[in-house]
Amino acid sequence: MSLKKNLPNLSNKISSLSPWEGIALLSDLFHKKVVFSTSLGQEDQVITQMIAAHHLPVEIFTLDTGRLFPETLDLIARTESRYKTRIKVYYPERESVENLVGSIGINGFYESIENRKSCCQVRKVEPLKRALFSKSVWITGLRAEQSANRKAMHKIEWDDANQIIKYNPLLDWSYDQMIAYIKENNIPYNPLHDKNFISIGCAPCTRAIQPGENPRAGRWWWEDSKKECGLHGGKSESLETRPKIQDTRAIKNISSGFQPKDQVI
Repeated sequence: MSLKKNLPNLSNKISSLSPWEGIALLSDLFHKKVVFSTSLGQEDQVITQMIAAHHLPVEIFTLDTGRLFPETLDLIARTESRYKTRIKVYYPERESVENLVGSIGINGFYESIENRKSCCQVRKVEPLKRALFSKSVWITGLRAEQSANRKAMHKIEWDDANQIIKYNPLLDWSYDQMIAYIKENNIPYNPLHDKNFISIGCAPCTRAIQPGENPRAGRWWWEDSKKECGLHGGKSESLETRPKIQDTRAIKNISSGFQPKDQVI
């Protein structure tokens, strides 16, 4: 049976499971063909903790675009040390980056949406395809509250662009639920979150947000378009009917959720 035809059966099995139980089921069914992509964001740190705490045989990887914040790179090292695991790092192809910068300039992504998408394609999408090649299940930290586009996603779905089963175990989690889990489990996180950076990507493309702004407002803020880099914006299919999630995206100041004393070093 093809991976895509497995979706109805998987959806039924996974619907009543907790996030870590869902990951455990998939890792048992697909063995070493399950991978988790982390950007070191809050959601991803939650999933990394679950994988480590339950000793799940899931490969954890990240994409180093060459433009990440120093705080993000430092968090990779702190996370590896804390959970005694190795995060596999994928980089963009050198020649592709050189050609891109030669064509649009070092910060040419500010000049047009097309340029920005070209940059994301080289620095994120292509390395992701290498990371997902020959795998069966892709685990992500997406939450429905993050954007209108993500509200339409399902907990388990078929990612047509990468020909892979995509599992979003935290899709129905609220922001407050996520923060509570992080504090309860003393999970290391990016100190930029204490400075109102909610969604953290490449340094030139990320800014802090104001209280009440959409969590994705700090990404590509100069654009008036769908806030996706191309990793999660492709066509997906699901037979699962997901209940509507109450919109609680009016995010309070992040520093009221995290105080410096909570920071894990």
